[in-house]
Amino acid sequence: MDRASLSDLGSLDREALLALLIAQQEKLDSLIADRDAELRRLEAELDSHRQTLSEQADELRSRSERIEHLKLMVEKLRHVIFGTKSEKIVIKLEQMELELEDDETTHAELEAAAERVSPTKESKARPERKPLPDHLSREVITHAPSGACCVDCGGQLRQFGEDISEQLEYIPDSFKVIRHVRPKFSCTGCDRVVEAPAPSRPIERGLAGPGLLAHMIVSKFSDHLPLYRQSDIYARQGVEISRSTLAGWVGGASDLLAPLVDAIQKHVLAGRKLHADDTPMPVLAPGNGKTKTGRLWAYVRDDRPAGEEVAPAVWFAYSADRKGEHPRQHLKNFKGALQADAYAGFHHLYGADIYEAACWAHARRKFHEIHVVHKSPTTTEALTRIGALYAIEDQIRGKPADLRLNIRQTRARPLLDELRRWMEKAQRSLSSKSEIAAAIRYALSRWRALTRYTDDGMLEIDNSAAERALRAVALGRKNFLFVGSDSGGERAAAMYSLIGSAKLNGIDPELYLRTVLAQIADHPVSRIQDLLPWNMPASLQSHTSQAA
Repeated sequence: MDRASLSDLGSLDREALLALLIAQQEKLDSLIADRDAELRRLEAELDSHRQTLSEQADELRSRSERIEHLKLMVEKLRHVIFGTKSEKIVIKLEQMELELEDDETTHAELEAAAERVSPTKESKARPERKPLPDHLSREVITHAPSGACCVDCGGQLRQFGEDISEQLEYIPDSFKVIRHVRPKFSCTGCDRVVEAPAPSRPIERGLAGPGLLAHMIVSKFSDHLPLYRQSDIYARQGVEISRSTLAGWVGGASDLLAPLVDAIQKHVLAGRKLHADDTPMPVLAPGNGKTKTGRLWAYVRDDRPAGEEVAPAVWFAYSADRKGEHPRQHLKNFKGALQADAYAGFHHLYGADIYEAACWAHARRKFHEIHVVHKSPTTTEALTRIGALYAIEDQIRGKPADLRLNIRQTRARPLLDELRRWMEKAQRSLSSKSEIAAAIRYALSRWRALTRYTDDGMLEIDNSAAERALRAVALGRKNFLFVGSDSGGERAAAMYSLIGSAKLNGIDPELYLRTVLAQIADHPVSRIQDLLPWNMPASLQSHTSQAA
C-alpha cells in the first residue's frame, strides 16, 4: 500500500476503518478458500493419475510374468520335439507360439500407452541389441542444422563430429539399412554445439522403419503369416529378428494407429445405411491350450452402388462371444437402415432409430443349397424369379438413388408381388417338414424387410458388402486357425479395419500403412482425418490403383 493510500486511511473514522478491514479479511478468506479448493482438486487429480499408473504397472507386471512363463513352456516343448515328429506336440507348440506372440504384442501396446500417459526421461533397461548385418545395403541420410550460423550469437559453425543411428527398413523382397547422420557443429564464437534434431521414428527408440512395420502388419493380418513364421522368413534373408521383437513392434504400431481406427469407426457409423455381419474367431483359452469361440463383427459403409461419392469404409469389432449386447453397444449412436442377416442378436435393435433391410442373398442361398443336392421344379422356379430381381440390380448399380427407386418401383415391385403369390401357393402344396417349405417360410416371414429396398434407392438388395469384408477373416482362420487371446482379437479387428478400408478405396494396404506410419508419430491428433485412406494424396491413390 503506497503513502497516498495510507493518508487516505488516516481520514477514515473508526467504524469505516473497521468495515474496510472486515471487507479485506473476507476477500482474503475467499482467496484462501479458492486456493484450498484448487489444491484439493489437484490432489484428487494426482491420486487418480497415480491409480491409473499403478493399474498399468500391475497389468504390465502380470503380462511380463505370463510372457516369461510362456517362453519357458515353448522352450520345454522345443526340447521335447527335438528328434521326434509328434504332430500333436508340433500343433501344441504352434498354439503356444501364437499365444505368446499375442501376449508380447499386447504387452508392448500397454507399454506404449503407459509411456504416452507418463513419459519417462530415462529409457528403461533393454536387452542388448545385435548390430545390423554388414551385408545389408545402406542408405545414408544426412540431417544438417537449418542454419549456417549459431542461433545464440550468430557465429560461424564448424563441424567437429557427428551422431549416427541406424534404422532397419524393408523394401519389397529385400532389406536395407537407413543410416541417419547428424553432423555436429560448434560455434567459433561461443563454443555452442549445434546439430539437427533426431528424426522421429514410428516407434520411439524402435529399430523398425515404417516400411518394415507396414510389411509385418499386412503379412500378419492380410497375408495371414504369424510373426514366428515371418521371423523364420527374415532369418533366411540373413536378418535375425526374434518373434518377441516383432511382437513388440506390432504392439507399438497398434497403439500408434488407434486414433485412426477410431476415426474410421466414426465415419462408418455416421452414414444412414449400414451393412453388418459377423463371423466366428477361434481364440486360445488361457491356460489349457484349448480354443473358445470369439466373434468378429463387420460394419460396412458403402454407398457407391447408389451413385454417392462418400468414401467407403469398414469397421471391425471383436467380442468374446456372440451375445446381442455387443451389436447394441456398437450401434448405440447409429440411426438408419441396417442391412444384415436374420441373426436374432440384431432383432432387438430395430425400432424408432434403426430399421431392418434384409438380405436376398441369404434367402436365395437356402433354395440354392437344396437345388445343388436335389434339383426340382420348385427350386428352379424360385432361383429363376430371384435371379430376375438381381438382373434389374445389375442394370442400375451405380445410378443415382432416385433413378434406382423409380426403376425398382416400376419393374422390381411387380416381380416381388408375383413371387410372394407363387411362394404362398407352393407352400400349401408342400409338406411343412420339407426343406423347401422351410426356405419359403424364411422368405415370407421376413417379407417386409426383404422388400424394403424397393422403397429406398439408397438400400441394396442384399448384404454382400459385409460378406465380402469378412472373406479375409475366413482366409486367416483357414491359414492359422485361431488368435492367441482376446486382446489379439481386438488388435486383429483394428488392423482389419485399416486394411479393409484401404482396399475399399482402391489403395494397396501396405503402401497406405507405410505412408501413414512415416507421418503419424508427428501428426496432430486433431487432424487425424488427413490420414484416412480416402484423404491421402491423389498421387498415392493413382500409384496404388496402377499397382493393383
